[in-house]
Amino acid sequence: MVPSPCCGKELKVIGSRKRKLTSESGEIRVLVVRRLRCSQCRNIHHELPDCVVPYKRYESTCIEQVVSEPEASSTVAADDATLRRWKNWFQGICTYLLGCLTSIAIRFHQDPVEYLSVPSQSVHHRIGHYVGDASGWLSRIVRPVVNSNLWVHTRSAFLST
Repeated sequence: MVPSPCCGKELKVIGSRKRKLTSESGEIRVLVVRRLRCSQCRNIHHELPDCVVPYKRYESTCIEQVVSEPEASSTVAADDATLRRWKNWFQGICTYLLGCLTSIAIRFHQDPVEYLSVPSQSVHHRIGHYVGDASGWLSRIVRPVVNSNLWVHTRSAFLST
């Protein structure tokens, strides 16, 4: 049984959908993602693999590389505007993700890795105390936040500037 992230009741498979995902080289893969419906609240959920960040069209490793490395060292096959958008997106959501990870750790009585004695650390550095800094750290953030039903939906569609 797969529990619903909303209410914890059973999810039933109701079908699937195709989802395109672009790799670092620019190659497009088509994934088949299961659609699941909660038996209690009737909400529909999609079962995403770890390589997917919700509402992003590139693999999580691509986004991770861009937001964590200097601009010159990025090898992702995407235009500069996309790379800037990812950096801005992560900068904007970083504090929220840290709060989510803290909340999840408290909920499950888990302590993060020991804090360093350095008084001021960036939010990105503090996130590393929960998920580490080895390759794949972004997917290790995404999974618990999504599975706790805390992922922020695409806000840009609702914001006017």
